[in-house]
Amino acid sequence: LAMQLRRLQGLERDKIEAELQELMALIAKYEEILADEAKILNVVKEELLAMKEKYGDKRRSKIFNHELGKFSEEELIPEEESVILLTAENYIKRVSQTDFRRQNRGGKGKRGMTTKEEDVISQILTTNSHDYLYIFTSQGRMFKMKAYEVPQASLTAKGTAAVNLLNMHPDEKITEIIKYNEDNQQSDDKSDDEADEYLFMATKNGTIKKTAMKNYANVRSNGLITIKLDPGDELKWVKPTTGKNDIIISTSAGQAIRFNEADVRAMGRSAMGVRGMRLRPKDEVVGMDIVTDPKQKLIAVSANGYGKSTLVANFPTHKRGGVGIKVAAVTAKTGPIVAVHTLDPEASEVIMMSSNGQAIRVAVKDIPTLGRATQGVRIMRMAEGDTVASIGIVLPEEKDEEETNE
Repeated sequence: LAMQLRRLQGLERDKIEAELQELMALIAKYEEILADEAKILNVVKEELLAMKEKYGDKRRSKIFNHELGKFSEEELIPEEESVILLTAENYIKRVSQTDFRRQNRGGKGKRGMTTKEEDVISQILTTNSHDYLYIFTSQGRMFKMKAYEVPQASLTAKGTAAVNLLNMHPDEKITEIIKYNEDNQQSDDKSDDEADEYLFMATKNGTIKKTAMKNYANVRSNGLITIKLDPGDELKWVKPTTGKNDIIISTSAGQAIRFNEADVRAMGRSAMGVRGMRLRPKDEVVGMDIVTDPKQKLIAVSANGYGKSTLVANFPTHKRGGVGIKVAAVTAKTGPIVAVHTLDPEASEVIMMSSNGQAIRVAVKDIPTLGRATQGVRIMRMAEGDTVASIGIVLPEEKDEEETNE
């Protein structure tokens, strides 16, 4: 404190000059090193040895050799329950099933997919990411791919154009996607009599066809022909069967016919098929399903969000080619029937999607079981101008672990 200001300034000047001398010495040393490659390598060696001395302990993680170190792409993709969404304009995407939160019936649902103007959701499929997808088109062709090959997207994303995934014609559209686990098809839980041996097909004009599954073991990149179509007709539904199942075909006017598939002989891949149901004017087929259990129910959903389930036992077996019987009452309040599906006794939930992309996930127990000639109850509250586009069925083993714990 007693020092004069000029003496303090002199001390600071001495420190700066000392620092400058040190820096100049370092600069000279570094320039000397940079000018000689041998000195540079010597510095690198010394630094690496120092790091080895400090961090050179034994590796703690263990590395195992797997098939000589080769991993397939499929082994690196996790198995998870997914939902495949397809629009009428052929946009497709894969989302996690956990993105759909269960709600009580009568709710509005949540945004499930962003679609282009005038585009609608046409199909919902719950599947494992490692299942095979057999993809059928309106022109009667089939493609084959793994579910994980469908690009994964968020719940509100538009999806990927199918033409970018498959070798399709410009005017061709995907009309049916079925899942098929080839590894588990002949499992211990499934006898030879219960194994799926056939693909059963139906067109929008009521033509049906049965073809052996083995005909589709090898699928080319440009697809396989599955059915020869009449002008103006389209392949719309394809289901795996055992050859002994009953078939139910339903129409937008609320008619349904049940017959045994044994009435339809197996045909080659390029055959035309036979008449499955006789349609009335302005009516068209909206669903074709397989009956595998007499305790199954048939769920019918109308355009305005009304729905119900009816015991399959209420539909007696007839010969193919008839007009069928009532599956639901169609009124101005309900609108036409848009989707009809069979429900296994163990079925847990139903995912419904509207034309504007709203989605709702409802427990099957919340959908009442009613008679054939009833219109049902409100399952999904529709916004003005919106209609139900499609539904998907969720089985117990497809539920996510979080909901199972709940």
